[in-house]
Amino acid sequence: MWLSDRRAFLLGALALAGCGFTPAYAPGGPGAALRGQVRADDPTDSLGFAFVGALEERLGRPQTVRYALSYTITTSERGAASVVGVGATRIALLGRIDYALTDTASGETVASGNLRNVTNYSTTDNQLATQRAREDAEERLMRILADQVATRLLAAMAE
Repeated sequence: MWLSDRRAFLLGALALAGCGFTPAYAPGGPGAALRGQVRADDPTDSLGFAFVGALEERLGRPQTVRYALSYTITTSERGAASVVGVGATRIALLGRIDYALTDTASGETVASGNLRNVTNYSTTDNQLATQRAREDAEERLMRILADQVATRLLAAMAE
């Protein structure tokens, strides 16, 4: 049985190789074109710091700046669950990011767009616990948005 699993894996690998699939972070791949070359705008608040930190984890800290990334982050909250007499017990944190990647040499916009995502957190009677849950949800949301932006930028470089 194990031998048949190996054959299936090898056939799948050959099929991917035949369709022109190349990993994004392979040498010469689109990920290499962005690695250490994207400088995001300086963050102005905690959301921006979390976003830029997560983006640099994906694309590397800027060494040689070839691209500038401008972005605008907006968030809002909406009650996701409530208990009669208590109020909201679960909050949905909605996030949106508008971004534009610009080639610093030519000033040409290479990629732009906007992305949305959502995460949740629970409320409790303890204000400190609720505040910490909110901050954790904000960090998760910024990581999700940074992953989405990095994926879109890699896709744009592959075209």
